[in-house]
Amino acid sequence: MAVFISLLRGINVSGQKIIKMTYLKNMFEELGYTNVITYLQSGNVIFETGNKESARLDDEISAQINKKFGFEVPVLVLSSIQLMNIVENNVYKDDNTKDPAFLHVTFLASRPKDFDFESIKNKRAKGEEITIKENAVYLYCPHGYGKTKLTNNFLETKLKVKATTRNWKTVTELAKY
Repeated sequence: MAVFISLLRGINVSGQKIIKMTYLKNMFEELGYTNVITYLQSGNVIFETGNKESARLDDEISAQINKKFGFEVPVLVLSSIQLMNIVENNVYKDDNTKDPAFLHVTFLASRPKDFDFESIKNKRAKGEEITIKENAVYLYCPHGYGKTKLTNNFLETKLKVKATTRNWKTVTELAKY
């Protein structure tokens, strides 16, 4: 059995798309996944399943959420190995000049193609840094993620891929599974 991490985008935020974690856990179990664990209330689910492709899991989970809860939720699924690679490739993680509380990772559903990096860099506020890799965007937002213009929606639009963002603490906690 392989371990996967499912990242749901936009649930339980500002009273929208509310899903209680017990119901979400039950839904994953109904899909046949085992050892299901939810982390926080923001749609992070760790689970095990047989050899399936994460892209198929994305679609399967998203369709089941729509069926069970009546709304669409973008879902990204990573294997535990993919998540560990994303953690290891964070260019800011070992930089002692950067407070980890201001590190974020935007997970990408696919490799971005044909994007204008200069137009993205131009949105940075003073002190902000951004690095775009194959399957993740690493952000350092020293004024807080709530104040950056390098938001999830902005990056999805510029990179033309589905994405979801987590803070570094959440990413490292998920990587422990």
